[in-house]
Amino acid sequence: MRESTGGTRERIKAVALELFTEQGYEKTSLREIAERLNVTKAALYYHFKSKDEIVTSFVEDRLERMDELITWAETQPATLDTRRAVIGRYADTMFAGEQPSVMRFFEQNQTVLKSLAAGQRMRERMLRLADTLCRGDDSPGAQLRAALAFFAVHSSWFAVRTPGITDAERKRIALEVADELLAAIGEGDVDRG
Repeated sequence: MRESTGGTRERIKAVALELFTEQGYEKTSLREIAERLNVTKAALYYHFKSKDEIVTSFVEDRLERMDELITWAETQPATLDTRRAVIGRYADTMFAGEQPSVMRFFEQNQTVLKSLAAGQRMRERMLRLADTLCRGDDSPGAQLRAALAFFAVHSSWFAVRTPGITDAERKRIALEVADELLAAIGEGDVDRG
């Protein structure tokens, strides 16, 4: 494994993600990851001491992107255009590179994610992002719509089960649903009775 440390870590993460998705997190061992990489278990341990550390690295990557988006969003005006830009940028990160595989892993392994401290940090970031969407409207309805707009992006990975749908189509549908929710923020809670 004659690569840079960063390149090696990324390769380990890619192979682990592949195995976690194929077999499930619980059924995948570090030995299997090392074998697929064609390295010793000791070489793998140099980079990651456990499967949890590998999963935490996925979460940390995502947290970094979320922090950048939060920082940007908090400097923007509280408008519908900003809300659309935030959810659009968020969707762009979820559909880029190997993120679709990471999202599928997260959806298939919710219990693993909940048990890690990194999973709790991700939940906190999601709530901060939702807060950026409903700035200026602190109604319960706005809070729920903001959270559901993000959930529309996430749930598109498991809720849209149409055979042969492309990631681009999945993203478009998720953003359409999110936009319906975002458009109602700022109107306050309305009696729809």
